[in-house]
Amino acid sequence: MLFILANTNSVYELALNAISLNTSIQALAEECMTEEKIGYDAVYNGTSEWKLLPSFDHPSNPFACLVSGTGLTHKNSALNRQMMHKAGADTLTDSMKIYQWGLEGGRPETGRIGVQPEWFYKGPGSILKAHNETLECPVYAEDGGEEPEVAGVYIIGPDGQPFLVGFTTGNEFSDHVMEKKNYLYLAPSKLRNCAIGPELVVGGTFNDIEGSVEIIREKKSLWLQDIKTGENNMAHSLHNLEHHHFKYAAHRIPLQAHVHFLGADAFSFGKGIALQNGDTMRVFWKGLGRPLQNKVSIESGAAVLTTVKTL
Repeated sequence: MLFILANTNSVYELALNAISLNTSIQALAEECMTEEKIGYDAVYNGTSEWKLLPSFDHPSNPFACLVSGTGLTHKNSALNRQMMHKAGADTLTDSMKIYQWGLEGGRPETGRIGVQPEWFYKGPGSILKAHNETLECPVYAEDGGEEPEVAGVYIIGPDGQPFLVGFTTGNEFSDHVMEKKNYLYLAPSKLRNCAIGPELVVGGTFNDIEGSVEIIREKKSLWLQDIKTGENNMAHSLHNLEHHHFKYAAHRIPLQAHVHFLGADAFSFGKGIALQNGDTMRVFWKGLGRPLQNKVSIESGAAVLTTVKTL
């Protein structure tokens, strides 16, 4: 069942209130819980008048929500990049070098700063899609592929202090064909919509999380892979990733919202699968609620030239 919270219009608002009252978001949610309930099954399946939104965003200003991510945190991700960009059989790519730097210096002792990870920008909050919503592959894209991840959800307090709200299932959808052409195309390959949800887990840990990713085509399973994430399976500690994200003053603007993807363990593109229009991507992490499912929509036609007017 889903419970309605009194005097609360969004998770963002709930988090700000928890900061103001110097309490945990979990305790405040329990305090605001009413007796009004909604059947979760119908909402999750899309048959209710109620509709799931992304599990977190800025409710009134998408430009006040920064969506970003950290790559090369998992060995399989680094190996996939190595295969994409290898220059020779015995040559390590820059991607593999960064992963190895993470293995050597991504878990600093308490109070110390570790090696900097890879970081990428995905877009403002308007790119976030919810469970059951479609992820679009635009006409100018060369591919659209799932990346099953966990995303950390954060909010910046009125004094510029970052706060962790919780963790949510994510699909960091991106263009792997564009990225494979040249690693310098990584940045534009990430400028795509993505999905988070359906649930946000507060008060949880990020140690060792198991799950699965599946591609469904015409109601049949095309590809299924077990996946792992969490600090025990990554080159970097969560604290190190958080430091290197929030060390920038532009990432600590008061009242700013953040959705930060924490890396992938496997994705179908690495197994030679190209997603087709209408395919369903399913990401599941144990302990983070029900699976996140999104269909792929591949835009057809020719790319249209974008022009700029002079004022």
